[in-house]
Amino acid sequence: MSDDTISVSGGCYCRKAWYEAAAVSTSMIECHCTQCRKQSGHRYATVAGTQDNVAIEGAENISWFRASGEAERGFCSHCGSHLFWRSLTDDKMVLLGGSIDDASGLRLTSHIFVEDKGSYYEIDDGLPQFKG
Repeated sequence: MSDDTISVSGGCYCRKAWYEAAAVSTSMIECHCTQCRKQSGHRYATVAGTQDNVAIEGAENISWFRASGEAERGFCSHCGSHLFWRSLTDDKMVLLGGSIDDASGLRLTSHIFVEDKGSYYEIDDGLPQFKG
């Protein structure tokens, strides 16, 4: 992780699952890929961390969906809140921005998978955009 990290906490809507995360990036990335849009209903704003730095309480209330051979997505099995994306090939874990209790100190810095974005919206905030 870079020097631009902070600690955050967050959780699901019903508060049956929550987390504390140390040393997550302050750079928030918005993903527009088809998987993220289908799962969340829109685009996915995330911050990156590592699995070692995320302590989960109420883990028995989190369901994991294997989205691909490389990753799985975690959501609350009670209220359905989307919380995590974690790699199955390394220690990377990302937290969904909407699940973070106090997102101060985080800044949206770029957009990824913009070729997959929905046709019903435009990305016009001037931030860098990447095809993949």
